Amino acid sequence: MKNRLKVFRAMKDITQKDLAKELSVTRQSIVSIENGKYDPSLKLAFKIAIYFDVRIEDIFDYDG
Repeated sequence: MKNRLKVFRAMKDITQKDLAKELSVTRQSIVSIENGKYDPSLKLAFKIAIYFDVRIEDIFDYDG
């Protein structure tokens, strides 16, 4: 799944570490999501979208 997490994080000027803390996940989880090595659970995808005040599909593209 492709994502724009790094773009949204940059627009909000927040580090991977700070975002991870806000979402109660590890920094490595954020790194893995941004690099496309890990697809977040639906619950985490919702938390990310809510944090950035956007829709899930604004951040994540399903390329199935």
